[in-house]
Amino acid sequence: MSEQQTTILGGGIEIDLGALVRNWQALDKVSGKALTAAVVKGDAYGTGIKTVGRTLYHAGARFFFVATPDEGVLLRKAVPGAFIFVLDGLVPRTAADYAAHNLMPVLASMSQLTEWLDFCLNRGEATPAALHFDTGFNRVGFRMQEADLVKRELDQSGFQPQMIMSHLACADQPTHEMTRKQNGLFQGILNRFPDTPASLANSAGLMASKDYHYHMVRPGIAVYGGKAINGRPNPMAPVFSMQVPILQIKEARIGETVGYGAAYRLRRDSRLAIMALGYADGYFRALSGIGGQQGGRVAVNGTVVPVLGRVSMDMTAIDITDVPGLVQPGDLVEIVGPNIAIDDIGDAARTIGYEILTTLNGRFPRRYVNVPEGIEVD
Repeated sequence: MSEQQTTILGGGIEIDLGALVRNWQALDKVSGKALTAAVVKGDAYGTGIKTVGRTLYHAGARFFFVATPDEGVLLRKAVPGAFIFVLDGLVPRTAADYAAHNLMPVLASMSQLTEWLDFCLNRGEATPAALHFDTGFNRVGFRMQEADLVKRELDQSGFQPQMIMSHLACADQPTHEMTRKQNGLFQGILNRFPDTPASLANSAGLMASKDYHYHMVRPGIAVYGGKAINGRPNPMAPVFSMQVPILQIKEARIGETVGYGAAYRLRRDSRLAIMALGYADGYFRALSGIGGQQGGRVAVNGTVVPVLGRVSMDMTAIDITDVPGLVQPGDLVEIVGPNIAIDDIGDAARTIGYEILTTLNGRFPRRYVNVPEGIEVD
């Protein structure tokens, strides 16, 4: 363990690389003939882009998607042989930097396309890039009505894009009409580019139907063990776990209050544990247990217990009254693990598991377990 990974306090984050590999391989099997990429933006959803990139490349992934060119540069150092797409597109006046690191921008506007084509012309080489069409998401992407103009520009330049892409807005809701609508619009786009590979499916689209697979699928959250489709059991193996230590245990009487604002009043004599975790570590203040509102839940010695009072910057109170056996300062509290899933925390915070996974890092060290042979960890 490196100096950066050690902690006097105890606890920390554990990333199971064996589970990560099994998840990607399972998704690769479901994708059938389609190529299975890996989305590693947001520091590989908070799990470490360099180590995860190496691990997934070792497992067979060759195509990777990052959000920013800086993420792409970092990933390129870890996996020199990978094909790397930058989802944010082309940052103005930086085309040469993309080419220098062999990064493929996902072009999403006429200005980006024009700048990239001019760069290729001046360079005397058709440097690879992909195109993103907006099929109703209203995020980045060429408008549908720009398809003919894009086709004309490509025909005039002789540039052949590596891929035509779009992104599903509602694939996590399997019966949502929007997904079928977007798929139909995407097929209309592809009719104009019949010889270009296509990609539409994220994790949810991959798992929902082979109709969305096309030439390449782009799983993200499912690779990291998160739930991709609402209303269905999550078949993915958990990758991320976290434990933090108890700082102090105290007895409190019925009627006493807990935390900032005296926002929670005890309804019984209680045994409280103060754990070393707060919103500075990414444990959202929205997980506070105040008034009649249930907040976050954690596990102590395998027993699930509630957060009491407001989550503060560095500390949070939990109710261990009903935990059997001895609990003492220094014992570890399960924040994410066998009893508490990332998506459980997301539900309690009225958000999604994605946000929890990419935020819950804070000041605790990250350790890797079940590391495949030959993989260097950072």
